[in-house]
Order: sequence, then structure tokens, then C-alpha cells
Amino acid sequence: MIDLAKSRESIDRIDKQIVSLFEERMKVAGDVADYKRNTGKKVFDPEREAQKLETLGSMATTEFNERAIQELFSQIMSISRKYQYSLLTEQNEKFEELPELPKTADTKVCFFGAPGSYSEQAMADCFGTEVAGFPAATFKEVMEAVQSGAAEFGVLPIENTTTGGITDSYDLLMEYDNYLVGEHVVKIEHALLGVPGAKIGELRKVYSHAQGLSQCRKFFDEHPDIRPIGSGSTSESAKRVMESGDKSLAAIASKRAAGIYGLEILAECLNTEEVNSTRFIIVANKKQYLPNANKISICFELPHESGSLYKMLSHIMYNNLNMTKIESRPIPGRSFEYRFFVDFEGKITDAAVRNTLNGIREEASRLKILGNIATE
Repeated sequence: MIDLAKSRESIDRIDKQIVSLFEERMKVAGDVADYKRNTGKKVFDPEREAQKLETLGSMATTEFNERAIQELFSQIMSISRKYQYSLLTEQNEKFEELPELPKTADTKVCFFGAPGSYSEQAMADCFGTEVAGFPAATFKEVMEAVQSGAAEFGVLPIENTTTGGITDSYDLLMEYDNYLVGEHVVKIEHALLGVPGAKIGELRKVYSHAQGLSQCRKFFDEHPDIRPIGSGSTSESAKRVMESGDKSLAAIASKRAAGIYGLEILAECLNTEEVNSTRFIIVANKKQYLPNANKISICFELPHESGSLYKMLSHIMYNNLNMTKIESRPIPGRSFEYRFFVDFEGKITDAAVRNTLNGIREEASRLKILGNIATE
């Protein structure tokens, strides 16, 4: 019978040799990093690595070991690259610190929806009530206003606790050259608003943004005779009902909108889920971050090959950073290929963040740093 104790002693002896050889290899990797820094050569050389893995695999004596050796050395090469990235600490993205969000009367802020929208409330919470805020009918118009300079900042929703990510906002972050500087969470308390004298039993149509309708699906299940109709925003829906004067129409919007448009609150707390909050983003057309910025938001595209997503995320893990969110969106014009939106904790000036970004930049097909966000 095999002596387990002796087998473990042999494994310990072999592991000690592996550790010694690994450290020797990493020392040489440092020399390679110096060479690449001086010559401007990229750290990641996929053709060289593929050839190396094929050669190493051919040295194995069994089919199992061939695959295992290739996997092992793939990880060793990945670790070697990460070490080299840590030595190449240049910060490729130049972000400037913004002392605070301006709250003066000459600060122009564009928000989604009409007056009375939840976006306007988020703007007021972040910038105060003195700023020169103005509405936009679509998310796209908000982004255009910011990119063109018509507004210094824009406010629009990106995620709801009930219905999840708002995909249009994610897509626009890649389409426009704007950057995230902050975010704010607003508790959503939907109300049913009608013209004075309207009654729920007489309603035939209810207008709201698609997200608002979805978040109040239980109300429509209980009132099958009432038809939900999508609109540009909750506040626009309230305005529409007010202008119609029709008692058979109502809107799902905030109680604040009721006061602005002179509507009557027919029912409160329409949310299907009791806990219902929306996260709003603050965008600017400059690469800026606030002193309390603590979250990096990025988007990257990947080679369409096995393990590519794991390789990108491994940079976050290796640098001991905490990933807080990941979303995927189809890449326009490329069937069944996706871009990934990832948030992780950190500040753009941190060495661990720079190492992570350097690694992903080199190995992804495309990387955009969406911003360094100050969260609440």
C-alpha cells in the first residue's frame, strides 16, 4: 500500500521547487517589463502566448497532462502580465478633480422628463434648487445637451430596484463622449393622478413611462378595464392628462407632479414592490471626479473566444478590488456579441485601479472608462 505521509512529503518537496522556479520566472518577467517600457512594446502578445502554450503542451506525456499544462501556464502567463502591468504604472486616462458639484444660478443642468419628474427631484437633491435646470424629452437629448456644452451636467435614470437596468442609458454612455461623476438614489413612490373629480372606476387609460407602468403591474392586474399606455416620462404623462381635462384619463407619476400640474391624487403607493428606488447618474462632458469618488465604471468589448470575460474580470480580482455590478448589452451590428458594463470600487488615482485598467485596456478589444463616481 502507498504511504500517504511519504506522498505528501514528496508533494511538499516538489511544491517548494515550483515556488522557487516561479519566483525566478517572475524576476525575469520584471526584466521583460523594463524592456517593454523602454521600447513601447505592448505587454500582451497573444500570438507569442498561443505558440508558447502549444509548445509546452506538446511536452506532456498524456492527453490529460497536455490540457492541464496549457491551462496551468495560461494562468502563469496571466499572472506574469499582471505583474508587468503593476510595473508600468502610467495613468493613461487623465481625470481632474472637481472640488464639488456647483450649485450656483449660472450652473446649467439638463434633466430627463418634464418639471415634476423624478429626474428633476434627483437634480434638486444633488445641485440644490438655484441651478438653471431645464428638461429634455429623451435620454438622448440629455446626453446631447451635455456633450454640446448646452448643459454642464445631465441627470437621467440608469437602474431601478424593481425593473433592473435601464438599457437605453447604458447604450448612450458608449455613444456619447460624456463621463459619470456621481449618482443619486431616489425612493420612487408612484401615485395615480387624475383631473379634479375623476374616479378610478371611470378611468379607461393610464399614461406613464414604460418603467412606471411595469413597476405598477399589480394595479393593472386588479383593474383589467384600464389600459396602460407608454409615454415619454412620468411627468410628461401628468402634463398630458392635465391638458386633456378628460376624467377617463390618468397618469402614474410622483405626488410632486400632482402639485405642479394641478391634478388630484386618486391613489397612493401604486408600486407593486414596497421597496422601489431608482439610481440616477450625473454626467459631464469632462473627465472629472469628486473628492469622495469611490467607484469606477467601465465598459469593454471582448474577443469572441472561450474564457475572455474571465480574463478581464481577473484583473479586478487580482488587484483586490470589489466588483459591484456587471451588465451586458448587445454590440450593434455584431450578432450575438456583447459589451460589458462593470462597476468596481476604487479611485482613479489608486495604484490598484491603474493596474486593473492598464490590464483590461491591453487585453480587451475596446475599453472606455465611463467615470469615477461619487456614490452615496
